[in-house]
Amino acid sequence: QIRLVESGGGLVQAGNSLSLSCAASGRTFSSYIMGWFRQGPGKEREFVAEISWDGSRTEYTNSVKGRFTISRVNAKNTLYLQMNSLKPEDTAVYYCAAKIATMWDHWGPGTQVTVSS
Repeated sequence: QIRLVESGGGLVQAGNSLSLSCAASGRTFSSYIMGWFRQGPGKEREFVAEISWDGSRTEYTNSVKGRFTISRVNAKNTLYLQMNSLKPEDTAVYYCAAKIATMWDHWGPGTQVTVSS
């Protein structure tokens, strides 16, 4: 079992940057594919980005490509999401998640990101 806790959320003005972290504990962090998801007000949870176990492969949803960067440091059991050029529509609760195969079956409690215009 892997346990995940996000941090780094907050209130930021549009155009600015914010960095999120996800600390993992429990089973071997490097065994997992890691991802970030978000759920905006009145919206369903959506995929943001994912990263392979060794960091060699990343994927992003179209709306964040070129603005967000996902990364990980396995030695620190930590996942990151660097968010630049933030927009009001990026306002959401951001969740980190982990999977071994196809299903995202481990989730953190989430951290709120609010982008003001």
